[in-house]
Formats: sequence, structure tokens, C-alpha cells
Amino acid sequence: MRLNTLKPDAGSKKSARRVGRGHTRGKTCGRGHKGQKSRSGGKVHASFEGGQMPLQRRLPKTGFVARSSLSHEEVPLYKIASIIKRHALKDVKVDLTFLHNYGIIKSSTKTAKLILSGELTTVIHVHGLPATKGVIALIEKLGGSFNRELVGV
Repeated sequence: MRLNTLKPDAGSKKSARRVGRGHTRGKTCGRGHKGQKSRSGGKVHASFEGGQMPLQRRLPKTGFVARSSLSHEEVPLYKIASIIKRHALKDVKVDLTFLHNYGIIKSSTKTAKLILSGELTTVIHVHGLPATKGVIALIEKLGGSFNRELVGV
């Protein structure tokens, strides 16, 4: 048996009725009389509403949101500083779980980057988060540590 010799069983496939071949096969061939839908190639597209302004054109356009922006956030240092001050934390380890637990970022956020904005006076240890050069310099100046390895991303 070869692929080019395969055939369906005899009688299992019924040939389609060939309409429009003269008076024995029907004059209009099930298309009715006249009109756009009776002509060859005559179709009405799905959004056509008989000349009424289509729904997708009646509704206002909305903006564009990149999917990547939904899973990434920038975290200014002042937000971390306010959490540390509010909860009287000392020698804090800042990572993605810390930011999630204290509500600094949304639960759907998968990556976060620390940016220099505001003041920080306590020592923090950053693990697995990218940061700007200014943040890294400030953390190391205060005596904290900055681990650049991305963990759990």
C-alpha cells in the first residue's frame, strides 16, 4: 500500500450535486431571484447592517496598552522608604515578594525595577531586582548590598 494509491471505499463519498447546468438542474439553483446574494461572488460581509452605521464604527476608539507593561512596574525608592518608616523595619531584604506583600506593586506584576526618587536613610539589601545606577550607588553608600542576580523571574 502506498499513499498515492489510497482511495475511499466505493459508495462512501457521494458526489456533490452540480447545479446551474441548464433546465434540468434548476434555473436559479436555490439562490432565489435577483439580488446581490443570487449573483456569483455576491456576499454581504458580517458587519454590514443594511446601510446603518455598523456597531464597530459607532463605538469610540480606545487606546493601546502593551501587554508587557501589564507585568512590569517601576518602583520609586520613596515608596520603600515609607513602608520601612510605617512598619519600623530595620535591615530590610527587598525583593519581589517584599514588594508584593506590602502592596507596593500589583500581584500580577512579574518584574519590577527600582528607580531613584525620594530619600532613603535605612540600610536595605536588594535581591533579584534591577535598578538604576543612582539607586545602586545610594544603597551601597548607606552600607546595604545589591545582588544583581534575578531570582524567581
